[in-house]
Amino acid sequence: MADRKAFIDKLAAQLKEWDDEIEKLETKAQKARSGAKAKYKKQIRELRKKKASAQDKLEEVKEAGEEAWEQVKSGAEKAFNEMKNVFQAVLSKFK
Repeated sequence: MADRKAFIDKLAAQLKEWDDEIEKLETKAQKARSGAKAKYKKQIRELRKKKASAQDKLEEVKEAGEEAWEQVKSGAEKAFNEMKNVFQAVLSKFK
């Protein structure tokens, strides 16, 4: 049970961190030139979409019964790893 709670807490903290980073990216996008601004906004929409998917997986983990949570955990890890990869790719484009 402690492992499950620690896992949920870890994912929730990661989502919060991504929210903060997306806010920073939106501020940068607002300051960008019009051509770059549209590109940045598109990338931010993609980040929000992936983040929503990761959030859904976190909710599945929270709602899963004790017996099923291990199975749900792998799906959540996959969604969070995918989000991490997309996030890193987008961040590299903002630099």
